[in-house]
Amino acid sequence: MITPGPVPVPPATAPALTDERLDALVARLDLPAKIRLLSGAGTFRTAPEPAVGLRALGFSDGPAGVRGERWDERDTALALPSPTALAAAWDDGLVAELGGLLAAEARRKRIHVLLAPTLNLHRTPAAGRHFECFAEDPLLVGRTAAAYIRGVQAGGVAATAKHYVANDSETDRLTLDARVDERTLHEVYLAPFEAAVRAGVWVVMSAYNRVNGVTMSHSPLLAEPLKGSWGFDGVVVSDWGAVRSTEPAALAAQDLAMPGPHPLWGEPLVAAVRAGRVPEELVDAKVRRLLRLAARVGALEGAGPPPAAPAPAEPRALLRRAVAAGCVLLRNEGGLLPLVPAAAPGAVPPGVPGASAVPGLLARLAVIGPNAAAARVQGGGSAGVFPEAVVSPLDGIREALSGTGTEVVHAEGVRLGTRPTPLHPGNAVDPRTGDPGVLVRYLAADGAELCAEHRLSGRVLEPGDAPDLARTAASVEVSAHFTPTATGEWRLSVVGLGAVALRVDGEELIGTVVEPESDDPTYVHVAPSFRTAVRKAVAGEPLHLVATRELRPDQGLAVALAADAPQPAEDEAFAEAVACARGADAAVVVVGTTDEIESEGADRTSLALPGRQDELVAAVAAANPRTVVIVNAGGPVELPWRESAPAVLLCWFPGQEAGHGLADVLFGRAEPGGRLPTTWAARAAGAPLPATAPADGVLRYAEGPYVGHRAWRRAGVEPAYWFGHGLGYTTWAYEALEVRPPEPDSAGPGATALVTVRNTGTRGGREVVQVYLTTGPDEHDDGGPRLAGYAAVHAAPGASAVAEVRIEPRALQRWSPAEARWVPRPGPYVLHAGPSAARQPLSALLAP
Repeated sequence: MITPGPVPVPPATAPALTDERLDALVARLDLPAKIRLLSGAGTFRTAPEPAVGLRALGFSDGPAGVRGERWDERDTALALPSPTALAAAWDDGLVAELGGLLAAEARRKRIHVLLAPTLNLHRTPAAGRHFECFAEDPLLVGRTAAAYIRGVQAGGVAATAKHYVANDSETDRLTLDARVDERTLHEVYLAPFEAAVRAGVWVVMSAYNRVNGVTMSHSPLLAEPLKGSWGFDGVVVSDWGAVRSTEPAALAAQDLAMPGPHPLWGEPLVAAVRAGRVPEELVDAKVRRLLRLAARVGALEGAGPPPAAPAPAEPRALLRRAVAAGCVLLRNEGGLLPLVPAAAPGAVPPGVPGASAVPGLLARLAVIGPNAAAARVQGGGSAGVFPEAVVSPLDGIREALSGTGTEVVHAEGVRLGTRPTPLHPGNAVDPRTGDPGVLVRYLAADGAELCAEHRLSGRVLEPGDAPDLARTAASVEVSAHFTPTATGEWRLSVVGLGAVALRVDGEELIGTVVEPESDDPTYVHVAPSFRTAVRKAVAGEPLHLVATRELRPDQGLAVALAADAPQPAEDEAFAEAVACARGADAAVVVVGTTDEIESEGADRTSLALPGRQDELVAAVAAANPRTVVIVNAGGPVELPWRESAPAVLLCWFPGQEAGHGLADVLFGRAEPGGRLPTTWAARAAGAPLPATAPADGVLRYAEGPYVGHRAWRRAGVEPAYWFGHGLGYTTWAYEALEVRPPEPDSAGPGATALVTVRNTGTRGGREVVQVYLTTGPDEHDDGGPRLAGYAAVHAAPGASAVAEVRIEPRALQRWSPAEARWVPRPGPYVLHAGPSAARQPLSALLAP
C-alpha cells in the first residue's frame, strides 16, 4: 500500500476580483478614508467602509483554537492539541482536517482572519512559546503549515503565517535584534514562510523583533522576498503593537497596523502623505490588498461569498483521534504498552480469584501525578481559549475501564507551584443573583457602578458585556460568596496591577499597590502579578470575598479573585502516591509543565520538570516495575529517570480530548502515531542549545544552519531522543531504497525516493518513513544530513509497503548571497532512509 506525501487540501478559490475593480474601489475613497482602513477600529476588528461595500474584519488568536474577539470564558471554543502535537503527527491530511475544524469555529464566531499558524522554529527548547510552534526542522514546519493553511482557507477563513521572521524566543522579544547571516536566514528561517506563501496563505504577520538591525514592520524583507520573488499578494498585518513609526513603516511593505485606531497611522500618516513624504500610491497598494483579503473572506459586497468547506461531523471524535496521532512513544520495554484490562477478550473474568496474577492483566491501575486529574491542555499567553469541557487523563482512563473489572486508584503525589486558582462555579456564587460564578462590576472614580456582569470564572481578562464603557472605568471589582471545601488555612489571592485590595467578610486582608514588572503584552493583559494572604476557613461555611484593582492607562484590564485549599504535608502526599503504585498491577504517572512555565512572554530558565516530579517518577518506578510515564508538556523537558521507567509517552499539550485520546493509546484502541518534531536533550547542561537571551539587545544566531538534530550531530553529542524518533505497537524492517529521477519535463532537479518497508510485528501499524540528504561540504555548511522528505505508510502484520517520498528541488539547492539566488549544492547527493535522524539503514546515490 502506497501513501504518498504530502496530502494537500485543494486551496480555496477566491471570488474573482480584477485589478481594475480594485483600482475603481480605491479611487472612491479620499485619503483619510483610505488611511482609516490601514489600522484597526478596535483590538481585534478593522474599520468598515460603506462607500466601497467593505465590512469590518474580525481577527482571533489561534493556533490551537479560535477564541474569538472577546476574552470571555462564557464564549467557549474547541481546544485542539498544541502545534507541537500536530507536527508530531507527521500527517498532512490530519492537520488539514483540523484546519477545516478551525475554519468552522471561526465562522461560528464571526471571525474572518485566524492569527495562526506560528512558523518560527524550535531553535532552542528553552523558548517559552515552543508549544505554539511546530518543529525544529524547516521542512517539517513548512509542510505542516501548508496543510494547516489549506485546511483553514478551504473554509473561507484567512490563515496568518507568523511571526515573520526570526522571532524564535521570548526574552526581550519586543526589542531584540536577531543577527542572522543571509544564507541561514533564507535556507532555515524564511523557508517555512515561503512554503506558506506557496500554499496560498492570505495574511502574513510581521514580528516585534528586529532582524539585522531593522525592526520587522520596517524591514525590506517584507518587500523582498515576501512580496517580490515569492509573489505574496495578501496582507501584511503587524503583531499587536509592533508598528512603532509613521513614515518608516508606511514606506515599507507593512499593510495593516493592529490594534487600532493606531495613533501613528491616523492623522500623522495623512499629514505625511500630503507633505509628500509618503507617496499616496503606497497607501493605495495597501488598501488594495486589504480589499482583496475582504473579498476572499466574504467581507466585500459584490465579491460573492467565500468558499466554506463543511465542518467535521463529529469534531470531538476528530480531536480525540488527533491526540493519539500526536502521542510519541519514546520507550516501551518488554511491550508494556498497550495495557490489558482485566476483562479484555480472553482475560480472566472480573471477580475470579487470581485475576491480578495473570501476566499483563490489570485488576488495579494506579493513576498518579499532578497532571492526572487536571491535565494541562494548552500553554500560556494570547493563544489560550476557553474549552467548554476538558477530559483529564484520570477521567479518560476511568471511562475506558468502566465495566472491565479493573479498579482505578488515584493519588496526586506532588503539587506544582503555579499561579493562584481562580474561583469557579463549583465553589462560588454571584452575591447578587445567587447563580454559580462571580459578580464583576466596573466602577467610576466616585465608586458609582458603570456596568455589572455575571461571570463564570474569578479570572476576568476584559469585560464581555460593555467593553467601551468599562474602559472609562476607574476600577474593577470581583466578588463572590465562596464556600470552602476543606477546613484550614486557605490562600486567597487578587491578581492585577495598580492599587489592589482583597476583603473577606468586610475585613481587608490585602491593600497595596502593584507596580508592573514588564511591558510585555502577555504579562500586562493575560498574567499580571498577584498578591496573596492566608485566612483560616471552615468547610461548608461561606465567605464573602471582594477583590478590586485600579485601572490605569496601559496597564491592562485583567483581574482575578482566587482561592487555594490547604494542602497536606508534601511528604505525606508523596508517600501516599508511592504506596498507591506499590499496591497496583501497573502505574500511570502523569507529569508535566504548567501554562506559567511554558508561556508567551518568557523563556524557560530550566528544562527540568518543576517541583518534585522527577523524584516522584523515580520512586513510583522503583515501587512498580510496570510503570508508564506520560509527559504532559508542550516542548522538551529533561527525563533523568527515562531508563528506569519501562514506558514513556509524550502527549504534549493535547487539547480538550486529552483523556479520551490517551486512554485509546494506553489500552491499544489506537496506536501512538507521533514522531518527535524536536530533538530531546538528556540534560540541558552541555547540550548544543542556543541561548534565548540577547546581549546588549542583540541575539546572535551564531550557530548558522546547525539547528536541532543538525547541531547535535555536528557537536558529536548524543541526545536522549533524536528528531523523528517514535515507537508504535509493531516493528518495521527497511528493505529497499530506489531513487527515481524526475521526469524530463518536470521543473527542477528533484527526485522521488521509493522506500520499501515490512511490518515485522503482530499487529497492523503506521510507519513514518523519513528521507535525509547529505551533500558535499562548502564554506558555510558541512553537508551533513538534513530532512529532505517523508511519507507515512500502513501495513498489516507481515505485509510490505512502499513509501513514495518526494524530494523537492529546493533540497538540492543553497542560497547564494553573492548572486542573490538559489544555486546547486555541491555533490555528491546521497539519500538515506530510516525511522529517525539517528537511524537510516538504507542509502542510495542521487545523480545530479
